[in-house]
Amino acid sequence: MADTPDPENTILLELKDGTVTIELLPDIAPGHVERIKELAREGAYDGVIFHRVIDGFMAQTGDVEHGKDGGDSRRAGTGGSDKPDLKAEFSGVPHDRGTLGAARSQSPDSANSQFFINFADNHFLNRQYTVYGRVVDGMDHVDKITRGEPPTDPDRIVSMKVAADA
Repeated sequence: MADTPDPENTILLELKDGTVTIELLPDIAPGHVERIKELAREGAYDGVIFHRVIDGFMAQTGDVEHGKDGGDSRRAGTGGSDKPDLKAEFSGVPHDRGTLGAARSQSPDSANSQFFINFADNHFLNRQYTVYGRVVDGMDHVDKITRGEPPTDPDRIVSMKVAADA
C-alpha cells in the first residue's frame, strides 16, 4: 500500500471542526467507491445532515434526497439518490474504528448514497455491510459529531470532494 493516498480515491469530508480525509478502497468495493465519488463530484453531499449518530457505534449521513436544507429532514435516512441501488460488495475487511460502511435497508443490495463512519470496532457488522473506505486523518472531527437519532440540532457535511478535484 502506498504511503500517500491516491488523490483519485481519497475523499475530503469537510465538517464544522475541520477536514476528514477518507481513503477509499476501490479494490475491495469498486461500485461503492464509484458511487461516492460520482455523488461527491455532483456536490450531492454538500449540506447533508448526520441523521443517526449513536455514541460508541457510528455516525450515519448521506441521504442526498431528504437530508438537505429544503428536504424533509424528518424523513432523513429513508432516501438515497436518483441512481440505482448498489449490489453488496461484502469483504473480509473488518468494521474497525474509522472505517466507512455503506448504509442499507434489510436487503443486502439496497445501499445507495448513505454511509456511516464507525466510532468503534463494530465487528458484528463484518460481512453484512460493505466497507469501502477508512478515515486516515481527522477522526477527532468525526468524534465531535452531535449525537442523536436524529440529533436535535444535527451536524452537516459542509462539503465533500474527491481530493483529485480539490
